[in-house]
Amino acid sequence: MRAIRQLGYLAFEVSDLAAWEAFATGVLGLGVARRWDGGMSLRMDGHAQRFFVTQGPADDLVAVGWQVADEVALDAVAARLRAAGHDVVEGTAEEADARQVVRLVHLRDPGGNRVELVFGPAMGEAPFVSPMARSGFVADELGLGHLVINAPDTAATAAFYQELLDFKLSDRIVCEFYGHPVDITFLHANPRHHSLAFGGAQQKRLHHFLLEVKSLDDVGAALDRAVGAGVRIAQMIGRHPNDRMVSFYAFTPSGFQFEYGWGGRLVDDATWEPTVHDRISEWGHHPPERYAPRRPKPEKVDKKEQPT
Repeated sequence: MRAIRQLGYLAFEVSDLAAWEAFATGVLGLGVARRWDGGMSLRMDGHAQRFFVTQGPADDLVAVGWQVADEVALDAVAARLRAAGHDVVEGTAEEADARQVVRLVHLRDPGGNRVELVFGPAMGEAPFVSPMARSGFVADELGLGHLVINAPDTAATAAFYQELLDFKLSDRIVCEFYGHPVDITFLHANPRHHSLAFGGAQQKRLHHFLLEVKSLDDVGAALDRAVGAGVRIAQMIGRHPNDRMVSFYAFTPSGFQFEYGWGGRLVDDATWEPTVHDRISEWGHHPPERYAPRRPKPEKVDKKEQPT
């Protein structure tokens, strides 16, 4: 049995909490689960919370919560990590209560990201219904979505997640995108094509996180909401060749990106064969300025010379 069942939650430290609440609810279609002095948590599915957002200067990812099956699985993966030389710290009762899980341990991955391994997450008292994403989110047993992190040492990062946490290789994308070299590795922990991806040369710990909805119309509606709210769009709608996701990318108030998509493929380990793709997208995903080229200014006509 795999160590990791799903991507349980993400924790961000943000400089503008009010902007984040307006963005998360009004653009993404998430719901506020709890508020406390200097922070809030957000819902998207049956789990009581999927995002923790706290006030602070980082404007970046501060923790990733990976959910395991039970306490036996947590003890086993913690022992494996310690045997490999990693400093695995038992979370306090206060830390577990703050995350609303039965128990957690934490450590750092090779890139310095805080990894929290948890079991027994609290579930919502009532089903979550998004007023914006009307079809609902593809989450629950598949986890909240995916994230793409910075990995200065990609070999060490691959070994950590694949050899110690039992992630499986989905594929890689190696190409050039508008003059920038791209080399991204995609890993899965369950049938979702990837719950984690990583590459180097990123400005923040987190490049983007994905929210997947159950309707293509909800992707288009989210793009409209983002544009209407003045959110900076990074890449317009397109389809990826590896996970088949139709999506767009835009910036959060903290400067890292989110992906909003539909139609992601599922992986069956019995038949799946990893490959290397040579492009980011089958179509689309261009920066918005590519859709609005400058038009030559019309020549001025001397009114005196106009025919009558």
